[in-house]
Amino acid sequence: MRGFSALRVAAVAAGIALMATGCGATGKTEGGPSTTGASSGPLTGLRIMVPNTAGGGYDTTARAAAKVLEDEKLATNPEVFNLAGAGGTVGLARVVNEKGNGDLTMLMGLGVVGASYTNKSESKLTETTPLAKLIEEPGAIMVSKDSPYKTIDDLVAAWKADPSKVSVGGGSSPGGPDHLLPMQLAGAVGIDATKVNFVSYDGGGDLLPAILGNKLGFAASGAGEFIQQIKSGSIRVLATSGENRLEGVDAPTLKESNIDLVFTNWRGIVAPPGISDADRDALIATLTKMHESASWKETLKARGWTDAFATGDEFKSFLTDQDKRVADVLTKLGLA
Repeated sequence: MRGFSALRVAAVAAGIALMATGCGATGKTEGGPSTTGASSGPLTGLRIMVPNTAGGGYDTTARAAAKVLEDEKLATNPEVFNLAGAGGTVGLARVVNEKGNGDLTMLMGLGVVGASYTNKSESKLTETTPLAKLIEEPGAIMVSKDSPYKTIDDLVAAWKADPSKVSVGGGSSPGGPDHLLPMQLAGAVGIDATKVNFVSYDGGGDLLPAILGNKLGFAASGAGEFIQQIKSGSIRVLATSGENRLEGVDAPTLKESNIDLVFTNWRGIVAPPGISDADRDALIATLTKMHESASWKETLKARGWTDAFATGDEFKSFLTDQDKRVADVLTKLGLA
């Protein structure tokens, strides 16, 4: 497990996709065709694909963004749809194959980067058109209200006693954030990762019933997608993995609990390869206006998301770096 501990920074520290061009969502507005990409009216025809099931982190982020875009009159009737499968790589392949489609975007994150390698996907995020990184989010160690574990210390004690009997669920495939977090947590508390009983779910929407039904020893995922259940008390958060406590969640950080681990996930939005410069510029301009709105700031606070906005070339460099780091880590772990 020293390997996981040593690789934590490499996996996470750096944080770790539309048919004829010019006539997609960004090529026309309520006021008429756009020729500069900096349209004066709201976008029309915008579609945001979520590459996993409804209710998961990508889904909640995409729907939150679509609501702000519509409320702020930045887009007219933006459509969010789900195309789940293979840890997000079914959706990734769709985006990469829709070269030049100016109507389609995809909400994605660290999990899709990892899944592209663990699932041996021929499509890679580096082939897409980066638009914007939106948020970062710490992980949360969660149990149902009926769990015998009341604190992180209770859980760790039982887990160390017999790792194979304490199953851990995550809403991502091996190599994704919900897999990396418990594996690194195991290393931080002295548990051999090869003995961890990890159960993979295709997104938080599938993970939620398993948590509520007390079918897992614990779950590791972002708190934001389970915030309603956390607030209602049906899910108990034992600890969060950020540097600081998560606002609105009554739980200590792992570091506060004397566990030397900090872990954050991230999410962003990309478009297919080969879209026009006008389409790319208009999409980025619209997302920038969304980011600057009071509605988006309120959404970040309500969801417990950390603002991590970066666009265009900056986001492209980030994606390239994340792709390399995750590939290196998963290769060393024998998962790529």
